[in-house]
Amino acid sequence: MSLINTEVKPFKATAYVNGEFVDVTETDIQGQWSIFFFYPADFTFVCPTELGDLADHYAEFKKLGVEIYSVSTDTHFTHKAWHDSSDTIGKLQYPMIADPTLRISRNFEVLIEDAGLAERGTFVVDPDGKIQIVEINAGNIGRNAEELLRKVKAAQYVRANPNEVCPAKWKEGEETLAPSLDLVGKI
Repeated sequence: MSLINTEVKPFKATAYVNGEFVDVTETDIQGQWSIFFFYPADFTFVCPTELGDLADHYAEFKKLGVEIYSVSTDTHFTHKAWHDSSDTIGKLQYPMIADPTLRISRNFEVLIEDAGLAERGTFVVDPDGKIQIVEINAGNIGRNAEELLRKVKAAQYVRANPNEVCPAKWKEGEETLAPSLDLVGKI
């Protein structure tokens, strides 16, 4: 079963953000766009490149009204230690959610049960708390923040313009499509 258009399930977790430990729940995402960015583990190899890429584009996401939540099964203490010891992770200004109970990873169906780690899962959640985009990568394939930005812009566009759709490679400002019988077989 797909998670598309399903609501984020209840959770409560501790996150490390801006030098503090804060509680985060599913109610914190209501009324805003959110990205849940799961990764396998702190102090690894591909993960810091992805999180650093998101950090480099964080201001652009914030301009779109999007909060990013990185999530791994590590503890919030481990997140702090990694943040304090890595120049790349030290750039992060978005919350790093700890999921040592594995509940959030199970809720989003990205838990690798045998390893106790999360897959590389990306979930874009709309202001109603519903998942609009799901992307799962193999552990050895990193993600691209610029492509994620493009997808978020497309999701926001079609939410604001429900009678239009965004074609392949659509970028902000480009033409969209209005589905109709007149288009069938013409594209």
